[in-house]
Amino acid sequence: MSADLLLEARGLSCVYGRRLVVDGLSLQLQRGECLGLLGLNGAGKSTVLKMLSGVLAPHAGEVFIDGVSLGRRPLRAKRQLGYLPDVPPLYPDMTVREFLLLCANLHAVTAPAQAVTEALHRCELQEVDRRLIRHLSKGYQQRVGIAQAIVHQPAVLVLDEPTVGLDPRQLFEVRQLVRALARDRAVIFSSHQLREVEHTCTRVVMLHGGRIVHEASLLQSAIVFQLRLREGGPQAAQALAALPGVLKAEAVGAEDWQVTVEDASVSEHIAACVVAAGWGLRELRRLETPLEQTFLALTAGDQAA
Repeated sequence: MSADLLLEARGLSCVYGRRLVVDGLSLQLQRGECLGLLGLNGAGKSTVLKMLSGVLAPHAGEVFIDGVSLGRRPLRAKRQLGYLPDVPPLYPDMTVREFLLLCANLHAVTAPAQAVTEALHRCELQEVDRRLIRHLSKGYQQRVGIAQAIVHQPAVLVLDEPTVGLDPRQLFEVRQLVRALARDRAVIFSSHQLREVEHTCTRVVMLHGGRIVHEASLLQSAIVFQLRLREGGPQAAQALAALPGVLKAEAVGAEDWQVTVEDASVSEHIAACVVAAGWGLRELRRLETPLEQTFLALTAGDQAA
């Protein structure tokens, strides 16, 4: 197994009663990758994550964490595995530092106090480390949940819906944190929100009916806005193309422009530019991405469970 191949699943299957929830799933994850796991509710995402993290034993197949079989050598494999379930496993009446120290001791970390300090710094929790967890905002509680998953410095990090219930600012902060954590480890990021996966991940796997139905890189995923102005002319394309974060701006009609950007937040600068120039903003909307089009096509006709 390659030194950079940190997670491998071979032929995972799981049955609930008579229902085949996961059917022969196989995937690999390298160091530095952040893999987005997408699917409708009921597609099998949480079941897959539970099998990958050792919470649920598969009925068939095997998982390897950094080359170690999770089924045959679970304790050794889990030393390199961090897991944040969809409901963070927090003790609300503990302070942040107390809780992380407990987690470090449960993982038998050699220097628990130092490990806690490093996790607090990595997740930017230093200012709230003496506060009770119950008094923290949802965003900070998610950070504490991520901190408990990395306090033992695992090579693989599994996150189940880590951005659910967060406000826009908290979403941005957690995305930044996840991307930073993925630089020196492998991360799986499960979500049913396509935009969250596009903003955060380097690769995507789509689940449908317990199977992988699509897999692709997201490194070249483009964000395109459709812009309609009352007036503008050639100078509009030039001004829009000069904005920070804009990759391309081109006219697609007498009143319509398409603007390709690096990040969705650039739309605020586009609107401000149009208003300041007095061109009359009639419409500004984000176009469907190839990922969205693929997801909708693959799940057409199905209802979320």
